[in-house]
Amino acid sequence: MFIELHILQNFAPSNLNRDDTGNPKDTEFGGVRRARISSQAIKRAIRLHKVFVATTEVKPAIRTRWLTRSLVEKLTAGGKPEDIAWKVAEALAKAFELGTEKDKKTNQPRTSVLVFFSEGEIQILADQLADSWKEVSGVGEKNVPPAFKKIADDFVKAYKTRRASVPDIAMFGRMLAEKPELKMDAACQVSHAISTHRVNMELDYFTAVDDLLKDDEAGAGHVNVTAFNSACFYRYARIDWDLLVKNLGDDKELARKTVEGFLRAAALAIPSGKQNSFAAQNPPDFMLGVVRKDGQSWSLANAFETPVKTGRDGGLMSASIEKLKEYWAKLNKVYGGNGVTSAELSLDGEDNMEGWLKKLLGSLE
Repeated sequence: MFIELHILQNFAPSNLNRDDTGNPKDTEFGGVRRARISSQAIKRAIRLHKVFVATTEVKPAIRTRWLTRSLVEKLTAGGKPEDIAWKVAEALAKAFELGTEKDKKTNQPRTSVLVFFSEGEIQILADQLADSWKEVSGVGEKNVPPAFKKIADDFVKAYKTRRASVPDIAMFGRMLAEKPELKMDAACQVSHAISTHRVNMELDYFTAVDDLLKDDEAGAGHVNVTAFNSACFYRYARIDWDLLVKNLGDDKELARKTVEGFLRAAALAIPSGKQNSFAAQNPPDFMLGVVRKDGQSWSLANAFETPVKTGRDGGLMSASIEKLKEYWAKLNKVYGGNGVTSAELSLDGEDNMEGWLKKLLGSLE
């Protein structure tokens, strides 16, 4: 069973997701240039949104290169000396076969790759280090005592079968090349959001005034340009319900809360890029939620393969909603819509978020 989410969302001038040059991300689709927001930016905004956390009632996991720092904080909170705690934390990272390197600013060791652990998992590691303090506290610079390897091996053995205890790891998966046993396939797929229409990048030339300039002094305190665009985006996500339940150790109640938290947060979460300059806090105009048991799964991006054009009076949203509904109807006509529950949430509709969620969540088994 899949839960699909199709969103149409218009953003005022903004630069929510930058490329390596600082410009808004874009792509070519249907032969024309489109605005784009990466799936990574969307997923991060959702999993850390307070609505997702409040709905699931579980703190989000931590994606970090500072596993060592988190371990040191827990060890020192338990009364362990900080200088030794850093050596112990670094040795444990090595026992996990995670490369470590000194941070240039702090000169403290951190992992060379990002790791994705829950707070509870890190606490378990810290507790095991504290319990084995006699064996681990004498660690030197080169050799890692066997006690560290045992802690790492026991952890891998436990989580190889225990599955995830936190919704965001269950939803978005975990990849750790150094310890493939801890890998978890993501239950949720998120597409890159693309504009339903052709978009050109624009440049804002701006100056900053020096407040202490005297009347006879001219010139700006700062001059620069920033790139932006404005676009009506199509966003798509798909949740594999069976995999989500499996990832959460068959805890269906937590899986249901996770889906609800995702749907609520997806409507509210907006990437943070350049928001202090643009304040593009624009909620979606239209959301189509789908629960399907027919084994199919559809992105509706091709509804916009021919780009939407503005009408006589301007505006892209109404035309985008119309094209999405037309394409959805065509797919159902050709490929069948048996076993499909769909629910629309629109600014012009009669339903509200609670009614929309009730219809979708009531279809989960």
